[in-house]
Amino acid sequence: MQQSKRWAWLKSWEALMFIILCTVVVANLRLSEHYLDLNNLANIFHLSIEKSLVVLIMAFVIINGEIDLSVASVMGLSATVLAERYDAGWPIAAGFALALCVGVLCGLLNGLFAAYMGIPSLIVTLAGSIGYRGVARILLEDRSVGDFPSWFTSLGQDGIIGPFPITIFVFIALFILGFVILQYSVFGRYVYAIGNNRAAAEYAGINAKQVKVTIFMASGLIAALAGAFYAARLGNVRANAAEGFELDIITIVLLGGASIFGGTGTMIGVGLSLLVVLNLRNGMSLSNVDGNTQTSVIGLLLILSVLVPNLIQILQRLVPRLFTAISRILNKGGATEPKSQVSVHQ
Repeated sequence: MQQSKRWAWLKSWEALMFIILCTVVVANLRLSEHYLDLNNLANIFHLSIEKSLVVLIMAFVIINGEIDLSVASVMGLSATVLAERYDAGWPIAAGFALALCVGVLCGLLNGLFAAYMGIPSLIVTLAGSIGYRGVARILLEDRSVGDFPSWFTSLGQDGIIGPFPITIFVFIALFILGFVILQYSVFGRYVYAIGNNRAAAEYAGINAKQVKVTIFMASGLIAALAGAFYAARLGNVRANAAEGFELDIITIVLLGGASIFGGTGTMIGVGLSLLVVLNLRNGMSLSNVDGNTQTSVIGLLLILSVLVPNLIQILQRLVPRLFTAISRILNKGGATEPKSQVSVHQ
C-alpha cells in the first residue's frame, strides 16, 4: 500500500509534463548545437518573461473558476500610460507607479463586475480587453514613444548575472511566492474551494466575492508590471504592445493541468508547462520555423490542453465500467455451465 502511494505521483499530470519537457529538450539538443549556449538559455526566458509573469497570476484566476482575457490589453495600456506620461515630462519612476495603479484599477473593475454584478468573467474581461486597448490607442494613437532612461531599459535588457536580466529573478521570486500562497496558505485553500464549488464555499463561510476581486486586482497588478518590463525590454512603446499575448498565457496554464472549470491545478504543473512551451518555441526558432507556424502549434496545444484532461476523465469512468461488464458476462457464463451439466447427468 505504501509502495503504491510512493509511486502514485507517476500517474499525475505533473509527471506527464515532466516527460514531455524531457522529450522537447532532447529534440532541441538534436536540432541545434547552440541550444545549450548560455545566451540561448537566457533567451528562452528573456524573450517571453512578460508572459511568464502573467502566467503565474493567471493560474490563480483559472483555478478559482474564472478567466481573464484582458491581461494583454492591461499590459499594453499600462505600458502606454508609462510612455505617455514620460513623453509629457513626468519622471519615469512616476510613470511606472501610475502604470501599476492603472493595472490595479483595471483588475478592480473586472473583479467588481464579475463577482458582484454576476456577469461571467469571460464576457467582462473580453469587454475589458477591447476597452483597455481602445484607451491605449487614444493615448498614443499611431505614435511610438521611447528614448527611456538607461537605468529603466537596463531592467529588461542588461544582465545582472551573466546574460540573465533582473526580470528573470523577479519571475523566480514571484513563482516561489505564488507556489507558497497557492499550495500552503489559507487564501490558496479558498481559491481551490471556490473553484470547486462556489456555493459550498460560501456556505462554509468563505467570502467568495472578496477573494475573486482580490485575484482580479492581483491579475491587473502583475499584468501592469509585465507591461512596464515589456517597455523596458523593447525600449519603446506603441498602443498595440503585447497584442495577442493572452493566447500563450492561457495555453500554458491549461496545459499545466489547471481545469478551465476551476478547482484543479498546481503551480508546479504550470511551471513545467511554461518550460515546455518556452523550450518548444525556442526549438522552433532555432529551426527557423516562422512565427505563424509557431502560433498554430501553440493554438493546437491550447485545444489539446482542454480536450486531453476531459478524455482522461471519460476513460477513467468508462474503463472500470467496461471491465465490470466483462467480468459479469464471464461470471454469468461460468455460472450457467455447471447447471447444464447437472441437468444432463440427471
